[in-house]
Amino acid sequence: MAAAATLDQLPGWAQPLIEEARLGHLGLLDGHGRPRVLPVTFAVVDGAVWSAVDHKPKRAPGGELARVRWLRARPESTLTVDRYDDDWTRLAWVQLIGVTAVVDVAGNADVLAALARRYPHYRDRPPEGPLLRLTAERTVCWTASDAP
Repeated sequence: MAAAATLDQLPGWAQPLIEEARLGHLGLLDGHGRPRVLPVTFAVVDGAVWSAVDHKPKRAPGGELARVRWLRARPESTLTVDRYDDDWTRLAWVQLIGVTAVVDVAGNADVLAALARRYPHYRDRPPEGPLLRLTAERTVCWTASDAP
């Protein structure tokens, strides 16, 4: 298991895994200190991982969502991106451990553009936000082999 401090220091096989993954799993602590894991779309911009509260049906407006409240109260979080394959020599995962900030959409056109490049739904209807910016303080990764 390899560890690094930043995304730029990940092993060569790990960068493409993050770039090609369609889904990540955001780990955080809820209002009672219990661990939660939520699937998220994401893009890497300027060394941070960004996700957005989008227009999919929600029970509350973006800024009032449980995950947003939880991250404002306890920003410690992690994003896990993995590759599963029935050929177990292709198994791999990367975990980015750090702090997630809740950020307004305004002034972050570059992030919205990066998300739209990865997810066609965002081209027609950009996320209204807020945005979530995970800054990795530590990374941990593992692969069954160094093959891509």
